[in-house]
Amino acid sequence: MITMAGTIGAGKTLLATKLAEHLGTNAILEPVDSNPILPKFYQNPKQYCFLLQIYLLNKRLELIQKAQAHPNNVLDRSIYEDAVFTNVNYQLGNINKTERKVYESLLNNMMQERPKDSYKKKPDLLVFIDIDIDHQLEHIKARGRAFEQVDHNPKRLDYYKRLQRAYQSWYNSYRESPKMKINGNRYDFVNHPDDMTEVLRQIEYHVVR
Repeated sequence: MITMAGTIGAGKTLLATKLAEHLGTNAILEPVDSNPILPKFYQNPKQYCFLLQIYLLNKRLELIQKAQAHPNNVLDRSIYEDAVFTNVNYQLGNINKTERKVYESLLNNMMQERPKDSYKKKPDLLVFIDIDIDHQLEHIKARGRAFEQVDHNPKRLDYYKRLQRAYQSWYNSYRESPKMKINGNRYDFVNHPDDMTEVLRQIEYHVVR
């Protein structure tokens, strides 16, 4: 099981899809466009943030269970990075202390060790896509989801910048599985096929070595 990780607009879904094709396996993708809460969160973060985090956490577990039905899979997001969003939104006041504790308790319960005959939680490789804020905003603008656009919204821009910093810290401290970093600034695999080829080569090297 290989899982992508990275901030909003990093290119996780595209890379997961291409990697699955390259390896001849399945891509397990987070259903963003069918998420009924995500647009509401961007409209009113304080009202919908906690609900969104619980919704996403539940979906993440469903995807992991789905992945374990087959011997090899690529997921476009890791359950381990969910807390990045919760912590940032707590700092911004979008969730309160009680909601944060409920979320953390639920996450910890979900991450408890399961019997050996159950599905495994930990990926065989975590691929972190590291991009700066300028490339992130370019990707967000290009994919065109209206609720994600900055459009001179300083609060949304601040949210993305906070996520950038939080992700760097999270990746540096991540110890749950083997990991690797893709330089999404140097290798613009979203727009350049040659860069995608190189990124797939780098990942394959980590998989087979």
